[in-house]
Amino acid sequence: MKQNFSRAYLRFSWVTLAFIYLVIIAGSVVRTSGSGMGCPDWPKCFDQYIPPTSADQLPVDYKDTYREYRIKKVEKFAKFLTSIGFSETAEQLKNDDSLLIEQDFNARKTWVEYGNRLVGFIAGNMVLILFVWTVIRYRKKRALLILTFVNLILMGIEGWFGSIVVATNLVPWTITLHMFLALVIVGIHIKIIRIIKDKSYSFQLPKSFKYLFYFTLALTFIQIILGAQVRQEIDFMVKDMVDRSSWISQMEGDFLFHRSFSWVLLAANVGLLYLNHKSKYGIPTIKIIVGLILIEFITGVLFSYANMPAFTQPVHLLTASVLLGFQYYTLGYFKHKRESLIR
Repeated sequence: MKQNFSRAYLRFSWVTLAFIYLVIIAGSVVRTSGSGMGCPDWPKCFDQYIPPTSADQLPVDYKDTYREYRIKKVEKFAKFLTSIGFSETAEQLKNDDSLLIEQDFNARKTWVEYGNRLVGFIAGNMVLILFVWTVIRYRKKRALLILTFVNLILMGIEGWFGSIVVATNLVPWTITLHMFLALVIVGIHIKIIRIIKDKSYSFQLPKSFKYLFYFTLALTFIQIILGAQVRQEIDFMVKDMVDRSSWISQMEGDFLFHRSFSWVLLAANVGLLYLNHKSKYGIPTIKIIVGLILIEFITGVLFSYANMPAFTQPVHLLTASVLLGFQYYTLGYFKHKRESLIR
């Protein structure tokens, strides 16, 4: 049975996706600016809904208070890791003395982190509203109901894991896992939008073209994984080297492979662009995908030859996540089904 969806429902879904991407941007800005510990507790900030603007608004023993808060949180998380078979990682967390170091209050970092949480709160509530809307109006569309529910659960997990990231004093692997969960949420939400649009396409695509596209999608995942590893290397270096100009000279391994692998990703997608143009398949997103990869190249060059300026890092991450989003969206062109109207 054909299901008609309202334009308001579709538009709200697009706006929700935009806010999910804003969360990714905000998280990257927090990481780049070193503001992740601007709020030592969660979900409040210094136990306040509106964070302080100066240290004199805090009790004199606030460092001891939040150190104890963190220790208890880490112990609970370590028990959870042990229960699912990651006992070695749990022991590393419990024996990491750096988790006991509480940073001095910094108003700028506090408000940057607070802004990140505020955007996340709005995005989470929009996902909740979309699920409730689906239950009320479109619950007969089983796939849509399941996906909106799954994304709501994942947003809750993402929020909870944000508290773990804070409690573990920004241990790099927790930040990386936090980012990957955000990308999974993006992918599911794009699938939700595709279901709502419920639109057919006349593209006649050979299997060879589809397989090449799947290959490029896999390459993007690998490249993002490599990029996350590079970011972890940087996180470890930041503890010892404040001068950004010295980071690149100290990097090898994952960074060099990540930089070289980008050529493979570009070549494969240029191949898609050529086939799409030559055979007149007419898929509109291929050009956008190649354009996004070129932006990744430009920011990557700035990383390597301009001492990794801070502003390029959020742009690099955002572009990678948007690139993956467009690839998810392009998968919808591979399916042929009856077109339904958006009222």
